[in-house]
Amino acid sequence: MFVDTAKVSLKAGDGGNGAVSFRREIYIPKGGPDGGDGGKGGDIIFRADKDTNTLIDFRFTPILTAENGKNGAGQRAAGRSGKNLVLEVPIGTVVKKNGQIIADLTSDGQEAIIARGGDGGFGNAHFKSSTRQAPLIAEVGEPGEEFEAELELKTMADIGLVGLPNAGKSTFLSVVSNAKPEIADYPFTTITPNLGVATIDGQDLLIADIPGLIEGAAEGKGLGHDFLRHVDRTAVLLHLVDVYNNDAGEAYATIRQELDKYSDLGSRPEIVALTKCEGVDDDIIKMQMASILARNPNARIYFISSSAHQGIKELLRELKNATKQEKIQITTEEKQEDLPVISLGDNVLKDAWQASQREDGVFVVTGEKIEKFARRTDLDNYASVNRLRDIMKKLGIRGELTTMGAGPDSIISIAGKEFTLVEDY
Repeated sequence: MFVDTAKVSLKAGDGGNGAVSFRREIYIPKGGPDGGDGGKGGDIIFRADKDTNTLIDFRFTPILTAENGKNGAGQRAAGRSGKNLVLEVPIGTVVKKNGQIIADLTSDGQEAIIARGGDGGFGNAHFKSSTRQAPLIAEVGEPGEEFEAELELKTMADIGLVGLPNAGKSTFLSVVSNAKPEIADYPFTTITPNLGVATIDGQDLLIADIPGLIEGAAEGKGLGHDFLRHVDRTAVLLHLVDVYNNDAGEAYATIRQELDKYSDLGSRPEIVALTKCEGVDDDIIKMQMASILARNPNARIYFISSSAHQGIKELLRELKNATKQEKIQITTEEKQEDLPVISLGDNVLKDAWQASQREDGVFVVTGEKIEKFARRTDLDNYASVNRLRDIMKKLGIRGELTTMGAGPDSIISIAGKEFTLVEDY
């Protein structure tokens, strides 16, 4: 069963907790802190695989969870990291979070970390210093990322076949490749994409036969975006038009209007082929070609018969040349866009924070660095909470909160953890 969209809930592994422990051995009464760090939580990784061609497995496994990291222990024993969850997806899979693309897997073996496991917390051995000989501080592990991911499969092909239903796309693909799409003499025979490899002059062309378009497809009518998603990546479009249409130019214009409305498909290189031309009078072919040229004077038009193998080699050679030129153009544009970007240093961005007050009086602090410290703070450990307060003071957060009207017993909320501004007494 072909499935090209799916939604899954992802939960990366939580980091393990650091340990509070002190070395206790005979003749060593004050061995010092030896609590080990917690292990990192497992990541969720997607890997593109050429032998996988559908997202159906994600329909039956809507919740995916990676392993948690283990807690640290005494004798500086670090907890084991959680195992990563590696999942194979088809080449061409796009992963979105809240509608934003976070990964685009376009080559075999390409990997992307989709959900990151939480870091393990430090044990108390980490906090030993010349002025702090017996620290009681240990961090809790950070929670792993958790969200709903949207998966889309966009077919990766050199050539995308477009045209009205029953234009002869499946027949063409079956003749030029070893693909075996369903073929019948009625519209919408093809309801899922079919891929085939055609070889011409020693070069392979990956061709995608996509379900037929109708007027209004860009707005989702008919098979709508279920079709257009799969031609989004193709280098060249092969536009097939049935020579038996009452007006080939009108049929051609219908598809062009839909392509122009969707993404940048309207500017994609295009070759037009009149199909089913076996036994058709030359006058009729010329008339239909003239009708298409009236809509697009620059159209490159071939007339073919898939069943009679008429004009197939010439068309494939033209497709080969057009694909080669387009890939050279794409590579050139990518190199031109690969310019250095000047930005603020990472430390500047990580140290940034903001403070605000909710209607219920709670002061909320946000910022990458301070939130990370808060997530790893054990609220049941007074020494750990005081350490967080010290960090807030060094970053200037405490002073800003005081200016905003926060008092010693005001509630501060950071990364979902709430505590008072000053140590309880």
